Amino acid sequence: MATLPVYRWRLAPDGYATYRQLRALGLRPGGQGVAATLERPRRRRGPLVAYLYRIDRAKPVRPMTPGRWAALAAANRARRTCPVCGRDAGYVIPPSLGACVPCAFPDNHEES
Repeated sequence: MATLPVYRWRLAPDGYATYRQLRALGLRPGGQGVAATLERPRRRRGPLVAYLYRIDRAKPVRPMTPGRWAALAAANRARRTCPVCGRDAGYVIPPSLGACVPCAFPDNHEES
């Protein structure tokens, strides 16, 4: 197994991009593995590492279909629905609470 090339921060050659940079270009890695790593040194901890992909091997982002839009909307709706009262809270319910704020803290909120 060959080791990956490691480049210092801001010194990667042209033709490589991070995942976010690929997305900004309308591309995705498309099944290719990590081609190189980028390291940014830090003083008291290990370096920050970013994975680089080859731009020439990247594929276009797959478009959102109506079915994907519907599935995404259903998933977001489920994250906003309180499991206790069943109402749409209007925000994503925090996993730490497990319910909307009025259900999680019934003594602090008055129903009016």
